[in-house]
Amino acid sequence: MKIIIVSKRHNQSRSFTLGGWTRALLSVCLLGMPAALGAIGYAWLTGPGSGAERVNAESLQAWEKALEEQQQQVEQTRKETRAQLTALTVKMGELQGRLVRLDALGERLTHMAQLDEGEFDFSSTPGVGGPETAFADENYSPPDILTVVDQLSSQIENRQQQLEVLESLLASKKIEDDTFVAGRPVAKGWISSRYGRRTDPFTGKSAFHGGIDFSAKSGTEITSVAAGVVTRAGKDRAYGYMVEINHGAGYVTRYAHNKENLVKVGDVVKKGQIIGLVGSTGRSTGAHVHFEVYKHGRSIDPATYIHRASR
Repeated sequence: MKIIIVSKRHNQSRSFTLGGWTRALLSVCLLGMPAALGAIGYAWLTGPGSGAERVNAESLQAWEKALEEQQQQVEQTRKETRAQLTALTVKMGELQGRLVRLDALGERLTHMAQLDEGEFDFSSTPGVGGPETAFADENYSPPDILTVVDQLSSQIENRQQQLEVLESLLASKKIEDDTFVAGRPVAKGWISSRYGRRTDPFTGKSAFHGGIDFSAKSGTEITSVAAGVVTRAGKDRAYGYMVEINHGAGYVTRYAHNKENLVKVGDVVKKGQIIGLVGSTGRSTGAHVHFEVYKHGRSIDPATYIHRASR
């Protein structure tokens, strides 16, 4: 093998002749160098402490960090969801309790207002309906559930306050109606002596009669013409067995000559409640009830209240 080297500066050339062993050694060097470089590179990439190992370790560390952050976010979301569910459960329980109270209050108001039975049924869902008509080009986004619950709670609270005010007004009206003096002390009977001047049945002289007498069968039930409190209940020489009731607003009524009193002092009586039985005790000529009405301590004619329409 002959090698010629040309000098560019001096335009001279030199030639060398290589022997067999020399040619073999040179071929090995030229061909083995790329392989050696490849082996060195492979060892650098895959060997302990290599660049590839560092790249893989950094990637793995980044993935682990990202996964940890995601897990933290999921856990935080889970905690917030649990807290919202707990708050929602408590709120729903509160709303259910308020609805129960509203139903009870509604039933009470229905009874107090004397509405027809079944006109307001608080145990069933009110009837509503109609065809569904969608709004065109309307983008609907559902509101936050807790916001809706808070709004509903506020509405229920307002309704409850309104119903309580209405109950108070109806209760006041019912009290006024119950204490309104009107009607007869006996369901059956006839007026045997009116209020004012008359001839005394015992002396035959002119005398003042401070009440109205209702003649009725002995033992007939005597009822209060208005609600009130019993202030007297006992036996008097002239009145016999007598009951006196204070109705407030300056009104007092008396029921005398009873066969028996069925109430005692301090009892609270309702309008129409039985307070005694017709008799002929005291200064009486026969079975009847002597009915008197007083206003601010002054005796007045009961006829005005007997024919008075009840509220």
